[in-house]
Amino acid sequence: MQTSTLAWPRVVLLGLLACAAPAAIASCPPVGWSQAGLDALKAADFHIEGSDRRAALALGLLDCLGARNPAVRDGIAFEAWSTWLRAGQLDQETRQAALDRLLPRIRPAARDDDAGFSAPFAALVLSGIARSDRVAPWMMPDQREQLIAAGTAYLASVRDYRGFDARDGWRHGVAHGADLMLQLALNPALDKGQLDRMFAAVASQVAPSGHAYIYGEPERLARPVLYGALRGLHTEADWSGWFEALAGPGDAASWQEAMNTQAGLTRRHDLRAFLLAIYAEIAEETRPELVAMRPAVLAALKRVP
Repeated sequence: MQTSTLAWPRVVLLGLLACAAPAAIASCPPVGWSQAGLDALKAADFHIEGSDRRAALALGLLDCLGARNPAVRDGIAFEAWSTWLRAGQLDQETRQAALDRLLPRIRPAARDDDAGFSAPFAALVLSGIARSDRVAPWMMPDQREQLIAAGTAYLASVRDYRGFDARDGWRHGVAHGADLMLQLALNPALDKGQLDRMFAAVASQVAPSGHAYIYGEPERLARPVLYGALRGLHTEADWSGWFEALAGPGDAASWQEAMNTQAGLTRRHDLRAFLLAIYAEIAEETRPELVAMRPAVLAALKRVP
């Protein structure tokens, strides 16, 4: 990690913001900001003068990721972070402070948000932070490993499958966890073993017991697998084993038995949605990394009735 060239008081401030107990700093809108001020900032495409002022607001907005109001949670807190990250307007210290704040929010043992917003939107902002490291590397290997460990544990542990609500907007924990996997899978610094752990997390949510996806989750889960495959680290035999394990009938002894149960029909629905999402992307591909997947995907589609 690069040595900070910021003034000492700024470093101390960011460290305190990162380490303070959530109850001590929870405030949305952030201290010094009104809802009207945040609305005006959004209308100005989140343009804000002064890097210190922008960094302080960015960290303050992390508490708004759990807000029930989607216009605040999604439309301001997430959009502001996405805008500033993609424009390269948040420095390394601010991104590190956000990592320190957000990783605990997605760890299964630490999640206590019954409303179900905080963890999915923490994962979504973490995907943007992971992207910033991919575009211009700044994390040390152990930091990436920490993010992989937390992200895979989060995705595999999601049991709140609420997607869109007309009043509350999106939760979408599986999709947001998959978005984090996508940005990590694209990073050339990750090795095959790390990709395999992410693929295992994806596989665990392809067909969750008793839940049929209706909010586009299969397509989002497919993306980290497809882009991870483009790394060229997996062989046709690797994909054959992965898709063969995925395409089984679950707890049923056979697909014939599964097709006579609600759970089996639900599994079939989700599996085929995922497999077809993969196949739609590779059916006419010529890149060898994706061509290597095609026999395994076709075999899995034939296996699932």
